[in-house]
Amino acid sequence: MSQPEQSTQRANAGRFWTNVGTALSGVVLAQAIPLLGSLAIARLYAPADFGLYATWLGVVTMLSVILTGRFDMTLAIVATGRPRAVAVCGTLSTCVLGALALAAAGLPLVWLAPGLMRPLTIPLALLTIPAALGFAASKTWQSWAAASGQLRVLSTMRICQAAVITATQIIVGWFLPSALGMAGSFLFGVAASVLMSSRLMPLPLREFDGIRDFRHAVRAYWRANYRFPLLALPADAISACAAMLPLILLANRFGAEVSGLLALAIRVLGAPISLLGTAVLDVFWRTSGESFRERGHCRDDYLRTFKVLSAGAAAVSIVIVAFSEPLFVLAFGEKWREAGRIAAWLMPMFALSFVASPLSFVFYVADKQHVDLAWQLGVLGMTLSAYLLAPSYPMAIRMYSAGYSLLYLVYLALSWRFSQGSRVTANEERVKRTGNPS
Repeated sequence: MSQPEQSTQRANAGRFWTNVGTALSGVVLAQAIPLLGSLAIARLYAPADFGLYATWLGVVTMLSVILTGRFDMTLAIVATGRPRAVAVCGTLSTCVLGALALAAAGLPLVWLAPGLMRPLTIPLALLTIPAALGFAASKTWQSWAAASGQLRVLSTMRICQAAVITATQIIVGWFLPSALGMAGSFLFGVAASVLMSSRLMPLPLREFDGIRDFRHAVRAYWRANYRFPLLALPADAISACAAMLPLILLANRFGAEVSGLLALAIRVLGAPISLLGTAVLDVFWRTSGESFRERGHCRDDYLRTFKVLSAGAAAVSIVIVAFSEPLFVLAFGEKWREAGRIAAWLMPMFALSFVASPLSFVFYVADKQHVDLAWQLGVLGMTLSAYLLAPSYPMAIRMYSAGYSLLYLVYLALSWRFSQGSRVTANEERVKRTGNPS
């Protein structure tokens, strides 16, 4: 490697970690707020209510993924300016149209066949689509901020959303300590987040010359990026479904209380595990897209990211495996002791998820959504097998954690392969042409 290229790589690495530090400062608060709020929430709400809310939130998360059509993943891939403005408006238009279609199809079912909503109640079911639309719109604005490099704005969005949701759930918990109260608080929080995000980053409507130009540009954008709803959407919808299934299946087989214990374990583990992972993803999402556009690969960005994520995963794993049970009792009370044991069982899966999830964006920039879809189908099959065949819930959770861990190892191997790209770099082209690498 030539001296100028080495200098460029060092400069890129420096900018990478500067941006990670900026993103991390916001993520720390955004993750700390719900984690600290859990100390009060766990004492206000019963495990059964917490489990029912977690099941509802899983449905909302899955629907929010469906509503975006996964067009939000294009925001870091398209160029800045009008192309990104079209992508933002196209993604939000998809969310609104999808929510209207879901409401038209789903509302009659709520009234005509309420049994299909189990274990959700009718009031919870009625809050589902509005919450999913708000969550999808909020995630789209956050993706736009990350793709544009506006990391401080992104941090503000996340912190405000986390603060409003958590504070509202605590206040409501004093008067209505139920799953419905938690769900209503979530809906209020994401609505406030969308309103604030639209003030921080107004819609780029000035890029369009009237409604006709808007419609034409958005339709052209949908046609050009059809692979995202065709391949990426099924993969991510399956992923969201697989994440929700453990709570639903545990509630149906072993009771809502067991589901609530699992939900708290996932919530607590998700905070420290995703703390650095989310900050790194915000930066890797942008840098990997730029690297693929400029050089045809992102292997340097991948290796940098992999090393720091692996170190972070190892450190958190040691603490959780050794002290999870007493920490849960100390923080949440004796009734949540079993959640601490569950956290230790899930730790290998979460540690590998911490490394693999931010790097999964490689599948999008390398145009390998079909491989991601096949992997997600494997995850779904493994999840169903673990929770339907195991004779007890401890066995089910352990089988789930072990199976997911093995699949994450496969995922990491695939993402590393795809990070190396299929096109030659500029230096390789120069060597081919002149025989001189410098």
